[in-house]
Amino acid sequence: MEQFIVKSIGKIFVDDEGMRLVLDKEYIPALTNLEDFSYINVLWWFDKCDNPNSRSKLVEKSPYKNSPELLGTFATRSPERPNPIAISCSYVTYIDYQNGVIGLAYIDAENGTPVLDIKPYTPSLDRVENPSVPEWCSNWPKTVEESGEFDWSAVFNF
Repeated sequence: MEQFIVKSIGKIFVDDEGMRLVLDKEYIPALTNLEDFSYINVLWWFDKCDNPNSRSKLVEKSPYKNSPELLGTFATRSPERPNPIAISCSYVTYIDYQNGVIGLAYIDAENGTPVLDIKPYTPSLDRVENPSVPEWCSNWPKTVEESGEFDWSAVFNF
């Protein structure tokens, strides 16, 4: 099995000050000219699921209502996967270049979560005009903006 070296470039903070990504000092220059991008894709590490049991789970009971009873890991956004890598598209509320801080409107990561990379969201590469999805999730929001107002409790089994 081929192995790679991946290292964190910063951390996610979720607290009374809101949600933000704080880069390690050495990566602050990589923020140069990011200010005109309103969204970023944040790749982060599901560090709470980095264990042999979570990494070996390939099929699981569906967490979604109205879906098939079992789903393969690659058909879910589950944190339990061979490589616990996550991606979130997040709205940028501010950038503090001096301190390497990116304010985020929302990210589905926990406080202290390691960040692996940041990529600017560009519609020409990241947006699909008419994606196909299974019937059981076809009523989910069509955009990140709509997701904030959506009743996700009607979707999940927990």
